[in-house]
Amino acid sequence: MRASSRLARLGLVVVALALGAWHAPKVGPGPGPGKGSATGWPVPRFESFRSREIYMRAGPGFQYPIIWVYHRLDLPVEVTGEFNVWRHVVAPDGGDGWVHEALLHGLRSFIVIGGRHTLRAGPHKDAAPVAYLDKGVIGVIRRCKAGAAWCQVEVDHRAGWLRRDQFWGSFAGEAIK
Repeated sequence: MRASSRLARLGLVVVALALGAWHAPKVGPGPGPGKGSATGWPVPRFESFRSREIYMRAGPGFQYPIIWVYHRLDLPVEVTGEFNVWRHVVAPDGGDGWVHEALLHGLRSFIVIGGRHTLRAGPHKDAAPVAYLDKGVIGVIRRCKAGAAWCQVEVDHRAGWLRRDQFWGSFAGEAIK
C-alpha cells in the first residue's frame, strides 16, 4: 500500500471520529451528568424553540444541509450536545440534529403525548377538571417537585396539574422551579 493511500485512509478515520464526537449520545435521566462544552450547563437538558420556524441541520454549521424544518413555537427539545454556538437537540417526534443557539430559549415547555388528558385543579386524579388537553398541545411547566408524579403547568392562561407521564419535556423525577 502506498504512503499517500495510507494517509488518505487515516484522514477519513479522523474525519469519521470527529463527526461521531459531534453527535453526542443521549445520556441517562438528566439534567446532567455532563456539562456542555460551550455553556457549562447540564447536558442533557430541556430547552424550547424560540421561533415559529426552525431549521435543524445535519451538522453544527450553516454549511450543513437542513434535515428538518419545525413550525412549532415553544416546542420542547432535549439538548444532548454542544459545539460552539450550535446545540444538538432531540425533538419529541424523535427528530435530531443541530440548531443554532439563538433559536433556543430556556422556557420549560411541554407537549402532551398519548391521547386526551385532563388538566386538573390539584395534583391528584380526583381533582376537578380545568381543561382537556389533546395530543400535541404545548404549554409551560410552572413547577415540578423532585420525584413528584404531577407537575403544575399552564396552557393558554389556564393553570392546573398534569401527570408527568402525560407529557414530554421533563426528566423522570426532575425538580423544576
